[in-house]
Amino acid sequence: MALDDYRKKRDFTNSPEPSGDKPVRKKAGAPLFFCVQKHLASHLHYDLRLEWNGVLLSWAVPKGPSIDPRDKRLAMHVEDHPIAYGSFEGVIPEGYGAGVVMLWDRGTWEPESDDVDAALKKGELKFRTNGFKLKGSWVLVKTHGFGPSTGSGQAAGNSWLLIKHRDDWAGPVAITEFAPLSVKTPDADFEDILAGGTPELWRNNPPAKGGDTGKMFQKIISRALAISASNKSAAKSTAKTAKTSKPARVMTAAKAAAAKKAGKAR
Repeated sequence: MALDDYRKKRDFTNSPEPSGDKPVRKKAGAPLFFCVQKHLASHLHYDLRLEWNGVLLSWAVPKGPSIDPRDKRLAMHVEDHPIAYGSFEGVIPEGYGAGVVMLWDRGTWEPESDDVDAALKKGELKFRTNGFKLKGSWVLVKTHGFGPSTGSGQAAGNSWLLIKHRDDWAGPVAITEFAPLSVKTPDADFEDILAGGTPELWRNNPPAKGGDTGKMFQKIISRALAISASNKSAAKSTAKTAKTSKPARVMTAAKAAAAKKAGKAR
C-alpha cells in the first residue's frame, strides 16, 4: 500500500501526525494540492509535497526551495504522505522526525509533463505551482544514483534536483530568508509553534544537542518557554480580572441604588 512506509515509521499514539486512515474527500476536478513544510528535526530541511493518486509525493530539500534558476537544490525522494498531512503544523515529541513542523507554503500545482507517472519513472517532472511563496514553473530531475546519502538513511538513488525555471516568478531572492514564517498560523515562527505544544519536553532532551542545529534548538526552546510563560501569565491575569469584575459591577449597582434612594428621601 502507498502509505505503508509512512505508517511503519511512526507511532500515532505518541505523534500528532495524521495517520491517513481517513481518506480526504475531494470534488471531481478539484485542483491538485501542494505544500512545503519547514521541519526542524535533527537538521533543518524543507519538505516539498505534491498531491498525486491520493497521496502526497514527498521530497526532503535540505537547503529549501530557491526561486533563482541558477540554484540546483538537492531533493531526496522520501515516503509518500497522506493528503491530510498537507495541513499539519505542530510538534512531533519524539521518535521519527522529532521536532517542529511549520506549514511554510501551500497552494495548488499542475503538471507540465503530459504523463506524470511516466515523468516520475523517467526522472524528470515539470510542473507549475501557485502558492503563497512559490509560483511558476519548476522541474524535478533525478540524479540517477549520483549525490550524497542523507542522515535519515535515504540512499543516493533517491536523490533529485529541484530547479526553478526562468519566468516572471524567478529571481535572485533568498525566498526562505525573505519569507520565513508560517502560512497557517499568522506571523508564527518555530518558537511560537513550539510554545503552543510542549516546549518542556525538550528542555533536557532536544532532538539535536550539538552543532548549529543544537544551538538553534536551544534558542528556539528558550524563546518558546518564555512565550509559554508569558501566555500563562496573561491567562492568569485575564482570569483574575474576570473574577473581580463581577463583584465590582454589583458594588457599583448597589451604590447607584443607594444614591437614588437618598435623592428621593431629600
